[in-house]
Amino acid sequence: MANVTMKTQAGKKAGSADLAAGVFGIEPNMSVMHQVVTAQLAARRAGTHSTKTRREVSGGGAKPWRQKGTGRARAGTTRAPHWRGGGIAHGPKPRDYSQRTPKKMIKLALNSALSDRASEDKVIVVDQWSFETPKTSDAKAALAAIGAEGKVLMVLGDEDTNAYKSFRNLTNVHCLHVRELNTYDVLDSDVVVFTEATLPSVPADDGSGAGSTESVPADDGSGAEVTGSEGES
Repeated sequence: MANVTMKTQAGKKAGSADLAAGVFGIEPNMSVMHQVVTAQLAARRAGTHSTKTRREVSGGGAKPWRQKGTGRARAGTTRAPHWRGGGIAHGPKPRDYSQRTPKKMIKLALNSALSDRASEDKVIVVDQWSFETPKTSDAKAALAAIGAEGKVLMVLGDEDTNAYKSFRNLTNVHCLHVRELNTYDVLDSDVVVFTEATLPSVPADDGSGAGSTESVPADDGSGAEVTGSEGES
């Protein structure tokens, strides 16, 4: 079981935090991560696109001209797809893009993504966020103190309301509730920041290759995000 140096909000050492081998120490499965991320992004699609076929557009009730004798190509309606104002052939219709992804695959993909970030020393653990009042300047100073650079994924808990309100206005920070931790957001970030309370752990490896992830939130593939603590909107 690997461990990382736990830091305070001011960037000082506050002991060490153990990283569960079943979550942060597995061999990343690239194909599973790709499949889960594809499903997650597909589920975000509204699927409300729609075009009208030749039977749905208005007009075209009468034959434009007689069948023979005009020297022109025969035509039965002005609403044919090759006519201006005609229907669309094989156009998109409303549909559901969501895919069914097994729970074990979702867990394995999340653990693979976290393991990839941990292998690159891109996982930071803070003992706790102690913002007395929401203040963006304090949040910016805290990121500099703990050494979080680039695109930062901030994993917060129910008690981190002030932290969420402090970090949410920073363009390079994406705040996520621990129960909504998912593969896409982990891979889309340069650094993942946990608190000691939100750090995922597993009691034992179940032999599935993904670990027993009782305290690791499962990504449902829907792409749903929580923008703050419970009760926040």
